[in-house]
Amino acid sequence: MNPLIKKSILIGSLVVIADQVLKIWVKTHMFLGESSFVNWDWSISQFQLTFTENPGMAFGLKLEGETGKYILSIFRIIAIAGLFYFIGWMIKKKNPTTGFIVCLSLITAGAIGNILDSMFYGMMFGASGYSANHIAEFMPPDGGYAPFLQGKVVDMFYCPIIDTTLPEWMPFKGGEHFVFFSPIFNIADCAVTVGVFVMILFQKRIFPKTDEELSAELKEKEI
Repeated sequence: MNPLIKKSILIGSLVVIADQVLKIWVKTHMFLGESSFVNWDWSISQFQLTFTENPGMAFGLKLEGETGKYILSIFRIIAIAGLFYFIGWMIKKKNPTTGFIVCLSLITAGAIGNILDSMFYGMMFGASGYSANHIAEFMPPDGGYAPFLQGKVVDMFYCPIIDTTLPEWMPFKGGEHFVFFSPIFNIADCAVTVGVFVMILFQKRIFPKTDEELSAELKEKEI
């Protein structure tokens, strides 16, 4: 097997497993809205584990209604299939860099992690409630809370970069509570975000070179 394919499978598997293990633990041990946090006594470095369920996209975004959920889930499945094909095609035909394949693997694994929630969690778990008496049960005898493709994505990471009270002297907003970066997300979201940002920041290093660029390099070496 091609070493790049092995790396892609290994990275993707690790991300999906870590994502699902944490989600299942949160789903079966916490109630909706429950939050445990580590405060490092520094206003811009507060990390919280907060259980929420997202019916839609990454970072709490969503499409409204049952139809929107089906559309989103089907789109994700098609996108994942396309990413699988694209990774295989790149490895076989284009001699891509390891960094490029790693980024694509992170993005693909993140998409898989969230689509698994949508596909199966509604059938695997009971509904989560807002108290310790309503923690979700795994494989409840009466069935899950939603049909296939209608499950909710489990999110748990809340890490506000700034969480403070604005000074009184500020016009209009003085004295109000201010939070910068409030989405709640999961490991799958992190994988997608890291993959995309690394591609953008290091595109000159990790993107495969075109035939024209390779030809130009060969000519320079000959000179």
